Amino acid sequence: MTNHWNDIQNSDCVFIIGSNAAVNHPISFKYVVKAKEENDATLIVVDPRNTRTAALSDIYAPIRSGTDIAFIGGMIKWVLDDIEVNPDLYNMTYITEYTNAAVLVNPDLQTAAELDGKFSGFTPGSNPEFGKYDRESWSFQTDSDGILLRDPTLKDPDCVFQLMKRQYERYDVDTVSRVTGTPKETFLQVVETYARKTGPTGKSGTIMYAMGTTQHTHGTQNIRAYSILQLLLGNIGVAGGGINALRGESNVQGSTDHGMLFNSLPGYLKAPEAMDITLADHNKRCTPVSYDPKSANWWQNYPKYMTSLLKSWYGENATVENDFGFGWLPKINPGSNYSHIALFETMLKGDIKGLFCWGQNPVVGSPNGHAVVEALKKLDWLVAIDLWDTETASFWDMPELNPSTIDTEVFLLPAAAFNEKEGSVINSGRWSQWRWKAVEPVGEARADLEIVTELMLEIIDLYEKEGGPVSDAITRLRWKGWYDDPVGKNGADSLVDLVSREINGFAEEQILNADGTVQYEKGDLLGSFAHLLPDGKTSSSNWLYTQSYNKKDGNRQKWRDNVDTHPAGIGTFSNWAWCWPLNRRIIYNRASVDLDGKPWDQEDYVISWNGETWDGDVPDGGWPPMNQEGTRYAFIMRQHGFAHLFGPGLVDGPFPEHYEPLESPVSNLLSNTQVNPVVKLWRPDEIGTPDKYPIVCTTYRMTEHWQAGQMTRNLPWLGELMPKMFVQISEELAAEKGISGGDIVTVDSKRGSVECAAIITKRLTPLMVDGKPVHHIALPWHWGFKGQFTGQSANLLTSYVGDPNTLIPEFKAFLVDVRKGGLS
Repeated sequence: MTNHWNDIQNSDCVFIIGSNAAVNHPISFKYVVKAKEENDATLIVVDPRNTRTAALSDIYAPIRSGTDIAFIGGMIKWVLDDIEVNPDLYNMTYITEYTNAAVLVNPDLQTAAELDGKFSGFTPGSNPEFGKYDRESWSFQTDSDGILLRDPTLKDPDCVFQLMKRQYERYDVDTVSRVTGTPKETFLQVVETYARKTGPTGKSGTIMYAMGTTQHTHGTQNIRAYSILQLLLGNIGVAGGGINALRGESNVQGSTDHGMLFNSLPGYLKAPEAMDITLADHNKRCTPVSYDPKSANWWQNYPKYMTSLLKSWYGENATVENDFGFGWLPKINPGSNYSHIALFETMLKGDIKGLFCWGQNPVVGSPNGHAVVEALKKLDWLVAIDLWDTETASFWDMPELNPSTIDTEVFLLPAAAFNEKEGSVINSGRWSQWRWKAVEPVGEARADLEIVTELMLEIIDLYEKEGGPVSDAITRLRWKGWYDDPVGKNGADSLVDLVSREINGFAEEQILNADGTVQYEKGDLLGSFAHLLPDGKTSSSNWLYTQSYNKKDGNRQKWRDNVDTHPAGIGTFSNWAWCWPLNRRIIYNRASVDLDGKPWDQEDYVISWNGETWDGDVPDGGWPPMNQEGTRYAFIMRQHGFAHLFGPGLVDGPFPEHYEPLESPVSNLLSNTQVNPVVKLWRPDEIGTPDKYPIVCTTYRMTEHWQAGQMTRNLPWLGELMPKMFVQISEELAAEKGISGGDIVTVDSKRGSVECAAIITKRLTPLMVDGKPVHHIALPWHWGFKGQFTGQSANLLTSYVGDPNTLIPEFKAFLVDVRKGGLS
């Protein structure tokens, strides 16, 4: 999230797509309401369902699920065309100086417009519809010094701006309406309102999204499309702007920050790969190089962060002589897949013998629930750590299974709830906030941190006694004598306090300033990630969080001053909790000022140059403005310093291109490439076709239930509000199928069937797609066969297919049919 919830109040227009924010994110929506009431902001909602959020909007646009890129691509085309006619209505300095619109691209590049839906470099696999890209032609042109070539006039045919125009020329209003099902007049109202209210200099708009955006075979490119639109309108880095993810859990931001994805380490460092023989090899592969002196290229500091992470893990055992323990780390094979679906398919083959299932319930929450159960049956052992018995812990008790035929040994460890333990939680705005324990855990339940600490101590003991492959990776961790006796370690007063300090980072030995004075004594907390070193003298479990806990201020995550100290009163609340990085509340805020450091928006400014330094929020680097010596470009995390309209880093194209979902009732109207050609597909024989499954289905969440339901279906006062699994059906589809409200119906997909009650609603209507009506239905996914309130999971219907960049499954668009009557 580039901005933060409070900052939404500064928006001139709020664009919500793929999220029922008023229901699922009520705190963020509080500031949407405030923007409407106090800033005369317009609220636009784009969603397949006319949700409770849409009911509060000024403009509601229905859209066929899975067609975001067609919709946003149409908006991009409209803005590009309008810039040609009305450049004074847009911040052209922002576009030319802060984005890569002016950068020249390899002339060998061919866009999807030129290659019928694919980009240059595509090589088909055994199935010619799918393959992979060689991205060599997706490169930038440079001069003899390695600095990017640019055309500030935006006229060169190889510049990004002209390439975008060619890419999105097909996305005219009529075609967008035919693809998305959005009425033409409504689409035009959306794009004209958003462009006119947020494009002019000094204005801003924010895009808010959630799982309705990401859970597609092109989910990453959906967000890229939002980024392009926001950059063209100058809406990144400014107050009231940004692309703001409304996370599906209260600590999803924190889990990704701290390396919970298979391909990243804490702080978004990269997982070591097999070709990384040494730490130097790894650092060379992962550290970008820029030859432009104006590019901060902040990731050039990667070696400092990686070495400090290794020192945090291995302490005194990480030395220069042993490459700081880098050789002990497991390495992933390039091109191999260790994502969620891949793990369960590997279990099914018998290659994974055991599973720790920590605070998740994949039998309900994973796609293709039947496939998940079949995989769990192949395990030797399963450890479930949760508050209640879940469908995963008791998968063997699924009604259609015979437990006597299942050999998996299952252990259930009772875990403490969030209010029974203390620690940090990181919200979508990157605020790390401390939660204090309210009550003691019930019975034998324990905090997750205590469970994993004791478990690891036992594992270390076993390795010390019995040995094993690469045993040093386990036995030489800074664990024994550290986590089992935390009080007093570098000033800590408890286990959770020690871990929080360790995340911030320590001086591992005395560190001197350039003049010979002492900067840090051994064990001191570090005050900034700028102080991390590549030589082993510092440690940090996550460089982004260095400053969250320091000697001067203590644990800043505990700060609770609700006075807004920002001089423009934009609602940064900088003394409430702590925000990475360095308590910066709005990232890329150097883009909020002109080349002289004067804010685009003089009233609601983020930072402002006073002639000597920056006022306002913590600046994205303290260098002077762009027109002065010693400056740096605004987008400091990008290799070359410019925001990416053209993004060569994704595996499925440098520009977003519309593809149909894996299962779709229609052909792609924008090209003959039906599906994302580099999508990751498992079980191709389980793809449904529209002749048998003509209805588009999407899943969603409700206020009354939480995720896979174990926290809410065991609470009578919540379960009674929404006791049974149901499906939302339009009045038109109900009439066609002869279904009345309250009827028991069966929803069928290629993967399975679920029985549920029918709710006939005006929230869904058929959409006219290429002149033909397409029906949607919507299923909440919170139910399972355990707990006080039971039902079948909607994810018995969803498919094993993933976005090629993130591998997130396509929960939000798949094909089904509906029939009256139950399963029996």
